[in-house]
Amino acid sequence: MRKVLITGVTGFTGRYMAEELAAEGYEVHGLSYRQPLGALPAAVSAIHCCSLNDAETLRTLLTEIRPTYVVHLAAVSFVAHADADAIYNANLLGTRHLLEALRTAPAELEGVLLASSANVYGNATEGVLDESAPFAPANDYAISKAAMEYLARLYQSRLPLIITRPFNYTGVGQAEQFLIPKIVAHTRRHAEVIELGNLDIARDFCDVRQVAQAYRRLLESPAAIGETVNICSGFAYTLQYVLEQAAAISGHSMEVRVNPAFVRSADVKNLFGNRTKLDSLIGDLPQIELKDTLRWMIEYSAS
Repeated sequence: MRKVLITGVTGFTGRYMAEELAAEGYEVHGLSYRQPLGALPAAVSAIHCCSLNDAETLRTLLTEIRPTYVVHLAAVSFVAHADADAIYNANLLGTRHLLEALRTAPAELEGVLLASSANVYGNATEGVLDESAPFAPANDYAISKAAMEYLARLYQSRLPLIITRPFNYTGVGQAEQFLIPKIVAHTRRHAEVIELGNLDIARDFCDVRQVAQAYRRLLESPAAIGETVNICSGFAYTLQYVLEQAAAISGHSMEVRVNPAFVRSADVKNLFGNRTKLDSLIGDLPQIELKDTLRWMIEYSAS
């Protein structure tokens, strides 16, 4: 059986990645820096507790598991995270420790997927962005991901690396500090008012289930080794569209107030990804419309 190790398996994306891989017959192992609360996700065979900064334990685990594939999702993922040291420690140094352990571990790796971010492009370029767009990181999170990509080049000839640059994506379980879950949470509790930033900007949004499928298919594509790939829908959606769809789905409308603290003057109006390379590597990826993702999130019940 093919074994895969997912770092950050208990996070938002990690849980969907585990489900996607388990459904395709993989034996899924997870890496978490702390023991998860409650029962293990059904898709995960085992969760191993280890900090990426504990090089010796990490190397021992890799020797025991001997994964065929690795999906590296562990990161500080919130752009506005207040602790810059934590961002660099997790996103850059943690990745270096993992790559070094993989380089020396006795495993026959066929693919190592590193999740970077479309934030490396910044917000200065208008329109559609392909993988050749220059880096213009505008915050510590984006800088940490750009630095991670440069770091990965040191291991490109020694490990079967795939670097992904996901644009915005969302789904059930994403924290309310992110934009769409914030709108969904306000909608679900029938809030009268919501405070947002610039309503006119348009951004690319995917469904987390679609992202997980794209990651799996990239791992399974030998042509993807050594490539850097946008993960995106190829469409730009305005915040106004999101609000209108949420209201149409729920039957509840809110007063929207623009909070100047949430408005970034440097934001360009339209920003979205080019998915030509992704499609060439994995073939047609079924699209999930943003309105369908919103319906899933708004109508979701854990029972």
